[in-house]
Amino acid sequence: MSQKAERPVLSGQRIKTRKRDEREKYDPTGFRDAVIAGLEKTGGDLDQIAKFLVNAGNKLDYRRYGEVLFDILIAGGLLVPGGSISQDGEKPRTNYCIFEAPEDMEAMRNHEQVFVNLMRRFKYLEKMFEEEMKKVLVFIKGFTPSERIKLARMTALLLCNGSVPPNVLLVLNNEHLIKDGIALDFLVELFVTFKQEKGMQSLIQALKKGGLESKLMDFFPPNKRTEENFKQVFLEKDLTEIIKLHKAQASQEAKRELQQTLIDDINDEKPHSEITADIKEFAQKANIPEHEIIVIIWSTVMSLGEWNKKEELVTEQAVRHLKGYCPLMQAFTSTDRAELALIQKVQDFCYENMNFMKAFQKIILLFYKKSESDEEQKNGE
Repeated sequence: MSQKAERPVLSGQRIKTRKRDEREKYDPTGFRDAVIAGLEKTGGDLDQIAKFLVNAGNKLDYRRYGEVLFDILIAGGLLVPGGSISQDGEKPRTNYCIFEAPEDMEAMRNHEQVFVNLMRRFKYLEKMFEEEMKKVLVFIKGFTPSERIKLARMTALLLCNGSVPPNVLLVLNNEHLIKDGIALDFLVELFVTFKQEKGMQSLIQALKKGGLESKLMDFFPPNKRTEENFKQVFLEKDLTEIIKLHKAQASQEAKRELQQTLIDDINDEKPHSEITADIKEFAQKANIPEHEIIVIIWSTVMSLGEWNKKEELVTEQAVRHLKGYCPLMQAFTSTDRAELALIQKVQDFCYENMNFMKAFQKIILLFYKKSESDEEQKNGE
């Protein structure tokens, strides 16, 4: 009986790993220690700090530890959830950071340049910095009042120079930051600084760009979300344009809701008397004047039509479509201003939609004759 010979086994075999395949252990504490050691040698001179950070970028792995680097430059050490500083190591914190700087704007601008120069030299840090700011803003409850003021002022400067986009501020719309007024205080300080640096119009543009213009009331604690409180907070800081922006946004939102109410009522085939009552009730609550209501009615009614592309057919089609809505139009043209607003809106519509050019006269005549007929009926009664 033959027996198969066992294959020889090599013992002590060593597999050589290429250097590029080795994965260095993630060591944020070691990176922090190296950065802090370098910062301490500068003696706090911001020009020397900027020079050190640029030179260190050739040795230290900013691509991997970019957010840790920004933790140090903002808070002085490695931030942990909640906003406190990690105490691991012999020297876990440096005083050469934003939180330890004076609150005055000159000091803030000097620190701003450190960030600007750093990201100008290492472009890949820009996206990391945006994520860092989102994280840090969520942590503001864990910072002292003085640290929050400095961070608000620095954030305003960074928004002004484009280092971070204004939508990072949306992270402040967080329940635990809102209920104690922390988010609101931070934003007010930021708005004041931004206005001083670039003017009110630039601030308004930034708010619109960041999608904050319609959310300003959301940053007030729930028990203080009143128009009176809103007005008082921003008047005290001479931010009247914020109040105007809020009113304009509230008005636009109310008009959108009014338009949807009208569409729903028409789709539900409610009689014009009920539709009129619904609109008047809503408009009174939202304080929408009659000359704006009639424009909304016109736009809504015309959006519901399916128009023929032939100019000779569209005029009669429009007259038939509008005839059924004359009572609704009439209910909201009781003033000269409302009548004029309707005529102008019809004119604009006809000029913007060339197929309706010949319809303008007949549409106005329809409204006039209907109004005259109703007036005669009233007098006859």
